[in-house]
Amino acid sequence: MASSRADFLSGVRVSLPIILGVVPFGMVAGVAAVSAGIPVVQALAMSVVIFAGASQLAAADLIGRSAPAVVVVLTVLIINLRMMMYSASIAPYFRKQSARWKAGLAYLLTDQAYAVSLIRFEQDETTSRRWYYLGIGVPLWVSWQIATIAGILLGTSVPSGWHLDFAVPLVFLAVLVPSVTDRATTVAAVVGGTTAVAADGLPFNLGLVTAAIVGILAGLLVEEVV
Repeated sequence: MASSRADFLSGVRVSLPIILGVVPFGMVAGVAAVSAGIPVVQALAMSVVIFAGASQLAAADLIGRSAPAVVVVLTVLIINLRMMMYSASIAPYFRKQSARWKAGLAYLLTDQAYAVSLIRFEQDETTSRRWYYLGIGVPLWVSWQIATIAGILLGTSVPSGWHLDFAVPLVFLAVLVPSVTDRATTVAAVVGGTTAVAADGLPFNLGLVTAAIVGILAGLLVEEVV
């Protein structure tokens, strides 16, 4: 029990600097939802149910542009496809957990929780994986919900001078850089990023979807060749 508690608190400590970027990101997501005309209750539900910043921003943007529902759903699903790859990668470390625990841990899966936990699991086999992961995932979930609630309540009254949207790319860069460890991931990152810039003008945020697909395919191609 003492080890589980220590590993949980270790995860909490690791999550604290990440939260500094998550809070403004969550506020941006909340502001984006109400700015798109989404009712408060539905905006809150979106934060709890989807619990994925990039998808929430994309969905809010598309809803604000009156995009067809099928485009909104398809965009969210494609953006979140990375979670399927994350779960497949980290699943071996949780194979001894019950189905109920696996479902709860899967709900807390985020870019940050995945990247930080995987590094720890690979380096230290004695870590209580479940509790370390919860130590990261729970504070991130709580801070995200509080931040999005703040953004929803503040709405468009947030001063533009705060530049909260600047936190969004920083959060993902903090996750991306340590994850680029070989040729395949480097190619996927470069090709995906370049495609995103080039396809930025496509309607309904389809440039982001296109970049995700092209980046994944490029990484897989390099991995197969190598």
